[in-house]
Amino acid sequence: SEIPIPALVKAAAGGGGRGMRTVHRREDLADAIEAASREASSAFGDGTVFIEPFIERGRHVEVQILGDAHGNVVHLGTRECSIQRRNQKVVEEAPAPGVDDATRERLHEGALALARHVGYRGAGTVEFMVGETDDAGGGSAAPTITFLEVNTRLQVEHPATEAITGLDLVEAQIVVAHGAPLPWTQGEIGFDGHAIEVRLVAEDPIAGWLPSTGAVDEFELGGDVRVDTGVRAGSTVSTDYDSLVAKVIAHAPTRDEAASRIERTMRTARIAGVRTNANMLAATMAEPDFRAGRTFTSYLDEHPEVLADAGPVGADRLSLVLAATMHDEASARAADAATGFAPSGWRNLRTRGQRRTWLDGDHLHQVEYVVAPDRVDVRYGPWPEPDPADGSLPDDVRRAIVVRVLRRTADELAIEVDGRRHVVRVRPTGEDALLVSGPAGQLVLTRPPRFVDHDASESAGGGPICPLPGTVIAVHVADGDEVTDGQLLMVVEAMKMEHKIVATASATVDEVRYAVGDRVDAGDLLVALRTDDDG
Repeated sequence: SEIPIPALVKAAAGGGGRGMRTVHRREDLADAIEAASREASSAFGDGTVFIEPFIERGRHVEVQILGDAHGNVVHLGTRECSIQRRNQKVVEEAPAPGVDDATRERLHEGALALARHVGYRGAGTVEFMVGETDDAGGGSAAPTITFLEVNTRLQVEHPATEAITGLDLVEAQIVVAHGAPLPWTQGEIGFDGHAIEVRLVAEDPIAGWLPSTGAVDEFELGGDVRVDTGVRAGSTVSTDYDSLVAKVIAHAPTRDEAASRIERTMRTARIAGVRTNANMLAATMAEPDFRAGRTFTSYLDEHPEVLADAGPVGADRLSLVLAATMHDEASARAADAATGFAPSGWRNLRTRGQRRTWLDGDHLHQVEYVVAPDRVDVRYGPWPEPDPADGSLPDDVRRAIVVRVLRRTADELAIEVDGRRHVVRVRPTGEDALLVSGPAGQLVLTRPPRFVDHDASESAGGGPICPLPGTVIAVHVADGDEVTDGQLLMVVEAMKMEHKIVATASATVDEVRYAVGDRVDAGDLLVALRTDDDG
């Protein structure tokens, strides 16, 4: 029979979103099957895939079950895992917030009926897709429920169920594996409050969830939450493993309180060395549709603003930049005191203060300041440049700011910015970078190089650059081929995910520089392309 579109291609032996491809056009189906099978073979040693209808706007709801060798089976409530990227879960919560009591009971009974029918033994997760109703449980018609699969194991999100039931699912699984009966009946299982679990991953949502690798310079997660992680300062995030670096779980009497706890933890996280989705998670927890339980599988597509969240804004962001500047000033003053030369900030040109430039991602912060006995006078913004024709300076339209340093320790400053107090932690994370953080979030500020290596910036040959270290698993072009904008050139696997390398313009392939199986590093030119503009 004809396969319905849109469709979802899934690995039969899969899990964790591996070996899955969504197909919106029939002509893409063959490529999706090939890619999903290849990824499934790499991840699970089994390239078998199947195809199911893709529900574009539903809820991914699952039921935790446990069965023993004596025919007993119980459920431990629902979880909702609808917020996903690349078919991988990012936010999970228990109980599922977006279904009414009648639908929840149908899910419980369906999961139990399936488990009894097959004589299920051990822990498992029965997964469903619940169709959209008019609102979060208020529609007049019962929502459709589509069975997806059973994961015959505990899943990453099982702590959310443990939090609301107070039960140890790992212990229960061991008990039934030894042949003992379940330690409790269905009637003895209660549910308390609400739990939210988020997955902190070494990926950058702003850059299309591009994985981030490297040495972790700092890793600190605080707040009234449970943190499951094996990462700490000094760890290395490599391309050989999944990008998950921590699970953070909040359990509270209400869903709003649990969300607020996660938000605070993500905003105050201090992580340096790799990029993560901490800001995205914090923004999601505060977003009105999330708070209202409108969390469909299309959530991230419908809320791009949470992906673009870059942390502190306005006065909070400025305070971090100024704290970094004051920390730099103190360090320079200490160095000058050691040499016995002129004090920091001394200049023979009285019309200009000390200048500091910081890079915050692609954004440039320019700060000029003059230190007075009781204050620091700051000008913030691009400094005036002389007119190339006559050398005259334009009007200075930079923001004038008064800063006072109220307290300073080795790693913390209390500063007053135009009368508002900010407490900022500062830590060097390399020769030319500072990690600065406050209650609203963190920034990693770097000092741009004073001189540019023009030879390095004018590399020979154009073409796609490898975004991160990995292994070439497919090559789709050869030397001399003509390619068009968006055409697939190569596939690189890193952190158990496939990354498609495509052409960004019509061009001729001068040289395919790597073959299947080759290791590649971030910044490597993968395919040298020549356009008409190149001659």
